[in-house]
Amino acid sequence: MKVATEVKPRRAVLEMPEYHPPLAGRDALRLDFNENTFAPSPKVMERLREITAEGLTKYPEREPGERIAAKHFGLNPDEVLLTNGVDEAIHLVCCAFLEEGDEALICTPGFFMYDVSIMMMTPNLRKVQADEALQFPFEKFLAAITERTKLIIVSSPNNPTGAVVSREHLLAIAKAAPQAVLMVDEAYYHFHGETTIGDLRAVPNLLVARTFSKAYGLANLRIGMLAGNTALMKYVRKVSSPYNVNGVALDCLTVALADEDYLAWYVEQVRVGRDRMMRGLDELGVPYFSSHANFVLMKIGPKHKELVTAMRSHGILLRDRSADPGCNGFVRITIGIEEHVRLGLAALRSSLEEIGWKPTDVRTVQQSSEGEREFE
Repeated sequence: MKVATEVKPRRAVLEMPEYHPPLAGRDALRLDFNENTFAPSPKVMERLREITAEGLTKYPEREPGERIAAKHFGLNPDEVLLTNGVDEAIHLVCCAFLEEGDEALICTPGFFMYDVSIMMMTPNLRKVQADEALQFPFEKFLAAITERTKLIIVSSPNNPTGAVVSREHLLAIAKAAPQAVLMVDEAYYHFHGETTIGDLRAVPNLLVARTFSKAYGLANLRIGMLAGNTALMKYVRKVSSPYNVNGVALDCLTVALADEDYLAWYVEQVRVGRDRMMRGLDELGVPYFSSHANFVLMKIGPKHKELVTAMRSHGILLRDRSADPGCNGFVRITIGIEEHVRLGLAALRSSLEEIGWKPTDVRTVQQSSEGEREFE
């Protein structure tokens, strides 16, 4: 009998994609990762100063935080699971509901961690490309559901486009696939304001994911939330570690939730700043997609890399999204507080002039399985 001479992982691990976020060298104004560009609630900083050495020696207790979060969102504690960011929520849902032969369905372009977590469980990931205007392709998406579909993930607002999916369409998707879990990723909910969280008890296959990284400004603490009816959440909780969220994050979450005035202030800063950014892009002749999130996706064309480099020289970080399906030549800019929007627009004006960009440089690129083609 021949003995293997090296350890190999599961086939799915060999074949799944890897996510490598470009996080190195972010010592500039962070308009690249859709984070809160300013700070969390001042009450969070106060709570951090109250943490004791003894407190750090204890295992975290997630349940008290879940009770507070559940009450805040009008849910029962057994309908809520706090997670290590939305990334872990996606991972847990895939672990709980996907077998190797099942199909999962997503829309592209979208959050790449969907691909990673799904393909760790099954190779049968089906992707429906957004239309030319990067709006959600509802009819095509509905038609892609099969009897083998066991997980559907839809983000609203979507990253990187900022497009939204109506509640009516989301509920229609859930109804069309009663054998599948529909997870609605509402990471950017606060900047849009529409949610399906009120439908959780009436729709038996619906889950909603939220993050506290964006509007609440807790990205470094890694805390998110998954909500659903008691039956679904029982399965997700079963595959979750009991200590998945650290105690510092749990302590800070409770005071962040309580400071509704600060949250409202920051969300309004983003709303006003987003409008200002889109007006500024109109003046510059830069095409963009109307956004419902805390970022705007711009169509730059062949000079997209030059723009990102030029903006960095002005102390501003942008995110090149050209690798996303249907997004060749597109660059995303995060919207933060008023001063950061002002600085971002000023640097954008200078950078576009420096690289010699003109509105006529823009070409729309449609990506397909056969490759890419350009058209006017």
